Amino acid sequence: MRTAQTLRAFTGLALLSRGFRPFFLGAGVFALAAIAIWPAVFTGTLALPTAFSAIDWHTHEMLFGYGSAVIAGFLLTAIPNWTGRLPVAGATLGSLALLWLLGRCAVLVSGLIGWAVAATVDVAFLAVFTAVVAREIIAARNTRNLKVAAVVLLLALANLGFHLEARLTGTAEHAARAALALIVFLILLFGGRVVPSFTGNWLAKRGEARRPAPADRWDTAALVVSGVGLSGWVAVPDARITGAALLAGGAANLWRLGRWRGWRTFPDPLVLVLHAAFLLVALGFLAAGASCFRAILPVDLPVAVGIHVWAIGGIGGMTLAMMTRATLGHVGHALVASTGTRAIYLLVAVALAARVSMALLPSWGAQLMLAAATAWCMAFAGFLAIYGPMLTRRS
Repeated sequence: MRTAQTLRAFTGLALLSRGFRPFFLGAGVFALAAIAIWPAVFTGTLALPTAFSAIDWHTHEMLFGYGSAVIAGFLLTAIPNWTGRLPVAGATLGSLALLWLLGRCAVLVSGLIGWAVAATVDVAFLAVFTAVVAREIIAARNTRNLKVAAVVLLLALANLGFHLEARLTGTAEHAARAALALIVFLILLFGGRVVPSFTGNWLAKRGEARRPAPADRWDTAALVVSGVGLSGWVAVPDARITGAALLAGGAANLWRLGRWRGWRTFPDPLVLVLHAAFLLVALGFLAAGASCFRAILPVDLPVAVGIHVWAIGGIGGMTLAMMTRATLGHVGHALVASTGTRAIYLLVAVALAARVSMALLPSWGAQLMLAAATAWCMAFAGFLAIYGPMLTRRS
């Protein structure tokens, strides 16, 4: 049977019919729950039974908990389009989702079960997921996309490194930067495909002749420059040569974004938000690069500014944009951003503004952290209210 016929014949739980369903739902629930308790954890009001420090738990779970769930949902949905193979579904998909959930539980109670047990359970998800991605790509002889499996493997190794570094040194600064850099690079890689593609489709429907510039060797060069900057930031984050590379990466990605005609997409928030999130990734490069020169700048720019522009604006914005768009498209709804969808995009922007302000105005730290957490939680509560039923019901 054709793929569409096979999907319609699937008689199991709707939640396990396609990869985006359990992982986008899990990501939404986890993003809401983890940040809802974060202010209390940060201030010491709530003590979690984790072996990680409070900061490391927060960093790890937003990158390897939330981030890996969205990546899994996206790739499990995209790979069948690349390979022509049937989607991973049913018991296999359910087992993957359960393994991800067990990882979240293991990290949470790692202080009780021991760091080694928690690390084994937690790292198992990305290790198994790497094998699934590689199997699907190799089986279809779609070897040009094996680089995707390689990046997921690097993310799994960064997760293992996070546990080991935290155990050996008490913190996991290098592994945390490595994970953030890998996810940012994934956005640069896939964003270079989906943002101009969706923009071109939208412009074509409008009857506009000019389309986004196709990917070429200059895009490849921009990715190389960005990769060099991110690698330097992982290894020597304060070095001025790293700052110069990051600034070059930011400029290169602003140039890429300028070729995609985003200013023509204002009438369609589903497309516009992709450009906005990519813009914030580029601005994260500039902020992180400028922080390397803060000793000679007239205004001190904290490192936390660049990190949170990347994390909340770039990663949070892009993942939410992809989850909303993919869910609408794959459950058969019109690709139109409702009032609620537009509101959740704006709430992520509010969360970013509040968190960046917190870094710049430390005397208002408690109030601004609460504001950022509240806006983020409202955004994902809205996502679950609007998209949760679509993810769990048969379309």
